[in-house]
Amino acid sequence: MTVLVTGAAGFIGYHVSAFLLERGETVVGLDAVTDYYDVGLKEARVGRLERRDRFTMLRLDLADRDAVFAALAGVGGIDRVVHLAAQAGVRHSRDRPFAYVDANLVGHMTVLEYCRHLPGLKHLVYASSSSVYGANAKLPFAVEDRTDTPISLYAATKRANEHMSYCYSHLYGIPQTGLRFFTVYGPWGRPDMALFKFTAAILDGRPIEVFNDGDMKRDFTYVDDVVPGVVAALDSPPDNANGAPHRLYNIGNNRPEPLMRLIAILEDNLGTKAKIDFRPMQPGDVKETYADISASRRDLGFAPATPIDIGVPRFVDWFRGYHGVDTRAGRWRARQDSNLRPRD
Repeated sequence: MTVLVTGAAGFIGYHVSAFLLERGETVVGLDAVTDYYDVGLKEARVGRLERRDRFTMLRLDLADRDAVFAALAGVGGIDRVVHLAAQAGVRHSRDRPFAYVDANLVGHMTVLEYCRHLPGLKHLVYASSSSVYGANAKLPFAVEDRTDTPISLYAATKRANEHMSYCYSHLYGIPQTGLRFFTVYGPWGRPDMALFKFTAAILDGRPIEVFNDGDMKRDFTYVDDVVPGVVAALDSPPDNANGAPHRLYNIGNNRPEPLMRLIAILEDNLGTKAKIDFRPMQPGDVKETYADISASRRDLGFAPATPIDIGVPRFVDWFRGYHGVDTRAGRWRARQDSNLRPRD
């Protein structure tokens, strides 16, 4: 049978699709390939997937439900869905709020309605976020904690997704699992994330913006640890024990790291000191994230094993290869020849 992966051109969606293909699944990817960040990076991910057998790409916006329903009506065999498409970014949600309404609320409803009418659906796994914990002071964050104090629109849309999904599980018996991701990083990562932005800036000799004067911690989670957790969830549909076949899990490293330590490891691997522009805390940000993964460890066998001492060097290696870093000059440059494909 076939797995539909929305957001297949995105960071986690690309890695999940590749993992599923590697284990012999047929995958249909769906993505609007928006210009929120470098489209070339998204196309490079898609290009790698399209070179594999059993992969089909649909370039569609989930907010256009009629187009999505029409396109998927011609695709047979889909029995599982991994919904990772979303408008990401806490800070960006202050500037373009309706992009979050369209992608995260309308898009999620499109997926729910598609699944409601999909014969033989076994399971819908969807992406939530650690941002739903908002202003919670209790650490580590556990799925049982209150999530009624979102401090960004992005967080509010993700918590709304969880409510929408629970409702559809309760009303229509759709098995669903929501995964609250904690600061996922690694090769093929997003350019709007701190590690990518810091790496580019340091190599280019530009200052990096570090908020809250560097007094921040994040539960940095390496993508190769995340993907087995996503697939383990997909393979384990929930039962109806809690009134609806719906559950939530944290997917994090269970190890918050000081942001300044991440920067130090990055400097060591780049061989260059960062120029740091310390800034105050930004609206919508939180000082620390820390995932309680006891439930995902128990139920899914989720076992993150990659500390930032290992994950950051792996990201740097990928970054150098993808962008063609001129190490002799101590600076980096994007490849100018459009016919030169990025290295694996």
